[in-house]
Amino acid sequence: MQTAVLIYLCPVNQDFLINFGFFQTSPIELTAVLFGLVSVWLIKKEVVWAFPVGAINVLIYVYICFATRLYAYAGINVFYFLMGMYGWYNWLRKAGTDDHITITRCPDRERLIYAGLIILFFLLIYFLLVKFTDSQVPVIDAVTTAIYIIAMWLMARKKIEHWVLWIIGDVISIWLFAYEKLYFSSFQYLVFTLIASLGWIEWRRKLNKRLKAGTTENN
Repeated sequence: MQTAVLIYLCPVNQDFLINFGFFQTSPIELTAVLFGLVSVWLIKKEVVWAFPVGAINVLIYVYICFATRLYAYAGINVFYFLMGMYGWYNWLRKAGTDDHITITRCPDRERLIYAGLIILFFLLIYFLLVKFTDSQVPVIDAVTTAIYIIAMWLMARKKIEHWVLWIIGDVISIWLFAYEKLYFSSFQYLVFTLIASLGWIEWRRKLNKRLKAGTTENN
């Protein structure tokens, strides 16, 4: 159906579209991309509906990644779904002061722990991919998966550092999905990178404003 629409709209440029892989993109991939972009934008704005919207995105990508033999990506999307449910609960729950959780930074000690966990997850995932799958890109698949595991956990806890990890993982994923000829997914990760950069700026502004207000009140 999608191919027919593209041919109808661009009869002169069919060769161009084929050469750049547009016909290899399916309606299901486009649907996943749409939900993914909306979800990340809602996270940027601190809207809790990002989590159910994101759940649709990750469930679709479980199917897509298995079909393209990106097994670690498929596994991380299952993890995304579970962490998304936790994040949804955590963002809605009331803290002791009857307020919802707020944006915070990780202490230096926690940052070192998370860096070590990323390395540990990378080694474990790489071993599993090489030993038990036919993954064509085990190193890149393992690196991004390890990064995203920690990023998702930090996002669920509203830690501002999660944006930095998303940016790193998304930049790598731009190349990876293009390599697998999933061009719209590659484009999605390009947009993810831009939104994550804006998210980092917006969350940092909100955090600094809250910390400044707290300092003023204490004085």
